[in-house]
Amino acid sequence: MADVGGVAADHLRSYIERIERLEEEKKGIADDIKEIFAEAKGTGFDVKAMRAVIRLRKMDKADVQEQEYMIDLYKHALGMAAEENPAEDEDGKEPEAAAF
Repeated sequence: MADVGGVAADHLRSYIERIERLEEEKKGIADDIKEIFAEAKGTGFDVKAMRAVIRLRKMDKADVQEQEYMIDLYKHALGMAAEENPAEDEDGKEPEAAAF
């Protein structure tokens, strides 16, 4: 093993080549994921919503709840929050049940 300036060249080369191989695999996997999203979009799914769901599924349950609380708090502060009871009509009365 040749040492150049205190660096084991063969050992360094081995690390670099392993990283390069993994980078190629990562690119291939990213391309596969892109194809799956394109397929899902082609069948009518909302890719943006799918990405959001995937991001949430990676998070701890407590973190998800905290994020949802903060978003709700900010929406209320900005006047964007949904009404307390969305089933109520403009008069504040609940609509009659639909006959089936």
